[in-house]
Amino acid sequence: MNDFLKKLAGMVLPSWMDKGEPQKLLKAVQTFWAEVYDWITWPLRQFDPLTCNETILGLIAWDRDISRFNGEPLKLFRRRVAYAFVNAADAGSVAGFINIFDRLGIGYVELLERQPGIDWDVILVRVTDSQISDNTQLMIQIIRQYGRTCRRYQFEVITSESLAIRAGWDQGEYVVYPARIAGTETSSATFSASIQGE
Repeated sequence: MNDFLKKLAGMVLPSWMDKGEPQKLLKAVQTFWAEVYDWITWPLRQFDPLTCNETILGLIAWDRDISRFNGEPLKLFRRRVAYAFVNAADAGSVAGFINIFDRLGIGYVELLERQPGIDWDVILVRVTDSQISDNTQLMIQIIRQYGRTCRRYQFEVITSESLAIRAGWDQGEYVVYPARIAGTETSSATFSASIQGE
């Protein structure tokens, strides 16, 4: 809410006029001027892809070379159009590619280049299985539009598991007593051990 609408909503009448017809008149004036403000600022809002009309959004998307894939939600399409310039600038680096995934709401991703045992032009994209299942078309579109030329991309699924380990400390003692039986030619030994905990 901007300053004008805040001032408009914050208007109050004096206590002796705060009831009845003057209160209704104030509400009507606030509603009317909020509508007028909406009419005046409508053309300015059409330049913002996150709030513009859907028809105008298609024109902005065409200008920014963004095409809507099948089944893409409108909210995601608006976000892709809004961040088109920034995503195009970030497309060349690993950190920028990770930022693209983050901006579009995919989440955590790892990019690994030139791994041993894999061809040098393959870039590994590590994501979770839920990210692949929820955003399959989006991830393919990102790689198609912002991926490096002459590089192949391979998806790897990483799974995170939560693990709870309890750690403790046990102090013990290991004692060995060698023994020899006297008067015998063969010697044998008897060992005993004790562990003492505190």
